[in-house]
Amino acid sequence: MRLLTRALCLCALGRQAAFRRPVTAQEWCLRPGQRCWASIQAVGTRSALSSKFGVITRIMRPDDANVAGNVHGGTVLKMIEEAGAIISTRHCNSQNGERCVAALARVERTDFLSPMCIGEVAHVSAEITYTSKHSVEVQVHVMSENILTGTKKLTNKATLWYVPLSLKNVDKVLEVPPVVYSRQEQEEEGRKRYEAQKLERMETKWRNGDIIQPVLNPEPNTVSYSQSSLIHLVGPSDCTLHGFVHGGVTMKLMDEVAGIVAARHCKTNIVTASVDAINFHDKIRKGCVITISGRMTFTSNKSMEIEVLVDADPVVNNFVKRYRAASAFFTYVSLSPEGKSLPVPQLVPETEDEKKRFEEGKGRYLQMKAKRQGQAETQA
Repeated sequence: MRLLTRALCLCALGRQAAFRRPVTAQEWCLRPGQRCWASIQAVGTRSALSSKFGVITRIMRPDDANVAGNVHGGTVLKMIEEAGAIISTRHCNSQNGERCVAALARVERTDFLSPMCIGEVAHVSAEITYTSKHSVEVQVHVMSENILTGTKKLTNKATLWYVPLSLKNVDKVLEVPPVVYSRQEQEEEGRKRYEAQKLERMETKWRNGDIIQPVLNPEPNTVSYSQSSLIHLVGPSDCTLHGFVHGGVTMKLMDEVAGIVAARHCKTNIVTASVDAINFHDKIRKGCVITISGRMTFTSNKSMEIEVLVDADPVVNNFVKRYRAASAFFTYVSLSPEGKSLPVPQLVPETEDEKKRFEEGKGRYLQMKAKRQGQAETQA
């Protein structure tokens, strides 16, 4: 406890010394009313290249972690989104024209390479790597630092896509100022990534009508036994000053539900191993009631895939029906008290739909396993 208290005090002093410049009103509009222990630094001056980089630094507190001291995946995802939103908004306002705020549209697959613990400092660095006419690609790296020993390690890598929404009309998407590439190949590679994610987003829309229904007295190890839902009223603290929820808030809630599903299934300490692409299908406005539902879709020997769906219900607007706002697949692993990976109980699909989702999940698992093996052979 004394070491943790000392770490918190050292980090608080370090933050004051590391704060490079005042946070602008434009950046504070991204998180109104939030207690954000973070330093935000811009690299360079306000030009075509100045808004491409950004860094957020924050210490991990007890309320950021689970009972075992491991930082929640949702906490990390929220920090990643904050860094991406800041540099995207800054870049999209780097030229004269209509003012805008960058809204999260998609998060590519994110792997949790190493766990982060209470008392460690997270360094979140973000860089704009590609812009299309109406979207911005941001690549983010997260490093954890033990401020007592100085040890640093890479914990996360993520790619996010943002779109600029007009401050006058948040339903209007504005054009993005182009970035300057150091090599022609960078633009071509970025265009390929843009087209690939655009195609994948279209393929996920067919699932939008799928609803998770509760089942009475389910059997252990079945989909119904662990499926869970969380109902949340969207308040001002969840939103920007422009009245819609930030992607980081939504992702944190999604991770919480996925974690409950995983814990119910295996009855052990669980941590987020990876997040497949998160697609944001529509904005969530202040005053909506959102239902975040999760269900187990597939289990391998040591991992669990959980599908999470977010539905928004504009209860104060009779003219807008309930709609699908976001969807994603989370992968969790079970850990022993010593932090070692444990086997997970095998999922028992019962209905034809559950069996179909199981086979689809198995396909995603084998595809990703083959990809990792290929990358390992290339590096060797």
